[in-house]
Amino acid sequence: MDFAGERGIDVDVAEFAEGTKTAADAAAAVGCDVAAIVKSLVFMVDEEPVLALVPGDLRLDENKLAREAGGTRVRRASLDEVRGATGYAAGGTPPFAHDRPIRVLADRQLSRNDPLWVAGGTPSSLFPIALDDLIRLSAATWADVSR
Repeated sequence: MDFAGERGIDVDVAEFAEGTKTAADAAAAVGCDVAAIVKSLVFMVDEEPVLALVPGDLRLDENKLAREAGGTRVRRASLDEVRGATGYAAGGTPPFAHDRPIRVLADRQLSRNDPLWVAGGTPSSLFPIALDDLIRLSAATWADVSR
């Protein structure tokens, strides 16, 4: 991924023919605990797309997301909204290198694992990344958004 390389971080994106669309699929493909998988979830907070990075073993709490993002209405972004906000399809959205700036909130529970595995831009690709590099490259703000 050129974006990471230009910032001094080498990433090795691996393709998995069996697919990595769900956190459980991804963990099975790479042989790690599901908590080490990062789900990149795009939600609309009021009318703003927000990318939430959540550990694979936890669920996003929409009320917490609204509070952390300073909004009142939260809903899952449509497939078109995900692609429009990030340039990637849902199920393969990486945590950085998006087509346009998007606010990124990283759930504090991600710090339980290092390295982490993130989507590589398709529903069948992943790569490992150090926690500090993930936060830096995604320009994420730490938040409490999981349950």
